[in-house]
Amino acid sequence: MTRIFTSTLKPLIVVLAMLAAPAPTLALDADEMFADPTQEARARDIGRQLRCVKCRNQSIFDSNAGIAKDLRVVVRERMVMGDSDDEILAYVADRFGDYVLLKPRIVGQTYLLWAAPFLFLGIGGLAMRGYLRSRRASPTETTMTISDLDEAKRLLDGGTS
Repeated sequence: MTRIFTSTLKPLIVVLAMLAAPAPTLALDADEMFADPTQEARARDIGRQLRCVKCRNQSIFDSNAGIAKDLRVVVRERMVMGDSDDEILAYVADRFGDYVLLKPRIVGQTYLLWAAPFLFLGIGGLAMRGYLRSRRASPTETTMTISDLDEAKRLLDGGTS
């Protein structure tokens, strides 16, 4: 009986899950879209390079947040003004910082950010090498003189003289 129940319930669960899943295309309002499909495609390409500052790792076209809608409007306004893709991205990044770019610009800080793990690994490797070399070094041989041996025997015997 449970087998029949699960076999009929499974397709229903799949359909309900598909209906409940958020669709990124629902994030856009009809008044935000260009009538020209090529302009709309360009706006979406630009928007997919911009991060929603509220939703973290969603592009502004995948987010329903108010700030994402505002950014979509800004992108379209800049397109109407005749800005190129790079100019639009630079305009938005100047106002919100490089965080808003899903692919950040390559500047001095970015190089340092990418190089830091390798630098730390190199420094750690050099430190480990120095530590291992110091442990491998053979201890210097010490020889005891006859007076040292006599003193050791006296101490072991419990003598104080």
